[in-house]
Amino acid sequence: MLVLDHAKAPGEKIRISGGGRCNFTNLHTAPENFLSGNKHFAKSALRRYTQHDFIEMIDAHGIEWHEKTLGQLFCDGSAKQIVAMLVNELTKAGGELRLNCGVTRVERAEDFSVITDQGAYRGRTVVVASGGKSIPKMGATGLGYDIARHFGLAVTETRPALVPLTFGDAGFSELAGLSVDAKVSGGAAQFREGLLFTHRGLSGPSILQVSSYWREGQRISVDVMPGGDAFELLRAARQSSGRQTVRTALGAVLPKRLAAHLAPEDGNVADLNDAALQAIADRMHRWTLAPTGSEGYRTAEVTLGGVDTDGLSSKTMEAKTVPGLHFIGEVVDVTGWLGGYNFQWAWSSGWAAAQAIGGR
Repeated sequence: MLVLDHAKAPGEKIRISGGGRCNFTNLHTAPENFLSGNKHFAKSALRRYTQHDFIEMIDAHGIEWHEKTLGQLFCDGSAKQIVAMLVNELTKAGGELRLNCGVTRVERAEDFSVITDQGAYRGRTVVVASGGKSIPKMGATGLGYDIARHFGLAVTETRPALVPLTFGDAGFSELAGLSVDAKVSGGAAQFREGLLFTHRGLSGPSILQVSSYWREGQRISVDVMPGGDAFELLRAARQSSGRQTVRTALGAVLPKRLAAHLAPEDGNVADLNDAALQAIADRMHRWTLAPTGSEGYRTAEVTLGGVDTDGLSSKTMEAKTVPGLHFIGEVVDVTGWLGGYNFQWAWSSGWAAAQAIGGR
């Protein structure tokens, strides 16, 4: 078994993930946490190699971990522990890792021939685990898609996912740095997590999650008071302290800069009737925004889309028309939510391919 990697060190995306602590899986991993042209495709691999199986391996290697939030599991120490574990497992299995080895293409006569900048390597089986286009500064390319197309496999539309959204000149520079709990809706999805204002637009977990469902030209809806009732808050303020301004009343539960942004007319609550208070409350709970784009692959955590699952076996990850050619992980049209789901897909799909290859 030979693993070829163009990078200088193994597992670079693992190393930088989770702020250097690697969000290696999620306790709540299930097929509904993934986007794909075939919503059933991931079920087999996820069922046969679960998050609990990966945790068992983590524990066997003595790696301490903790749950941060929403089922997200992180190393107590460093993401480098995960990389070291995987390299150790490769060595135990008799495999060899070759770094600084850039693959240019894959050909096939009787066997496969993997052409690299260090020469050609032959084998009966090839597993493409090249990831997607996200974070190009780390060397990410569309190589996996090129290999798939070369062998006649379809590739679905690819686009940045789990990525901050931008708003052009109408950004939020005056709010940059503010972070709030928010419920964000976009496309057919809704997430309640943190929202971060940036100089270029919006980021934070809730925005990254919705970005996978959002499309150009669509609007998103933001509720900056997901656990409260803005109308009742304002009406109570009018009754108890009517001389306070709307901004002051909202500032009791929101950052003052955000309250001023969403309530630009700073009148006293006593001067406003129920209809006026309801209009302000609607801005808190249904703030409708139209992103102009996203930060793109430069900051995207994953690539949405990829090798069309119609051409792959969900049990073995093998190309139906090219025996011996497997595609696993991000390069496949299976994209997880933020929070360790994409790593779990990598582990599960890789395990599925390995079982098929080892059983031959």
